Amino acid sequence: MGVFRRLSDLLKSNVNDLIDRAEDPEKMVKQIIIDMQKELTKATQNYGKAKASERLAEKKYEDAKKVSLGWESKAKAALAAGDEALAKQALARKVKADEDVESYREMYESISNQTEAIGDQVEVLKAKLDEAKSRQAMLIARSQMADTKKQLAQAAGGFDGNSAMEKFDRMEEKIQRKEAEADAFNEIAGNNLDDPELEDSFAKIESDAKVDAELARLIAEMNGGEAAPAAEDAE
Repeated sequence: MGVFRRLSDLLKSNVNDLIDRAEDPEKMVKQIIIDMQKELTKATQNYGKAKASERLAEKKYEDAKKVSLGWESKAKAALAAGDEALAKQALARKVKADEDVESYREMYESISNQTEAIGDQVEVLKAKLDEAKSRQAMLIARSQMADTKKQLAQAAGGFDGNSAMEKFDRMEEKIQRKEAEADAFNEIAGNNLDDPELEDSFAKIESDAKVDAELARLIAEMNGGEAAPAAEDAE
């Protein structure tokens, strides 16, 4: 029964405690399944051997009973033939056979009880293994979720919001400087295109032309409506 001592310890182990102590819970859970599967295989093999021993003991028991019945049948035949002495010899053999029957009966019942106990333990292990397999996916999913939450918490803890905003402020200031420089260059370029003296010269020419036109109109009115000759004709 030594094989079940380790099995018992394994089944009594708290899976959650094992996961808490494990560096890699997913591997630990999978290893538990593997270990339990190995124990089930060993237990099943031992159960098979026990059943074989049980069958052998049962056969010896049944054979011993047949021998006892055989000697009893021979004793009856001897008595029927009137040979009491021969009947006693047969009965003496029967008594010895009955002792063997009792011995094999006790052996068979002992082995049978042990075999039944091993079979029950095998069934318990099967049930525990099925339960462990059904919980395996859930435990692995919980482990992965815990890892994700931990990573997110670590990322959030290592993120400096103030530092990030300071970087944005510096970038905005840099862009504002570039925009101011661009506006300044545009203003300078526009001023170069506007020459005040040149503009004044064109304005004077336009003004003089208007004055000459008014002078010509007045002269024409004074001369009785005849327009004065144009400047070019006078030349």
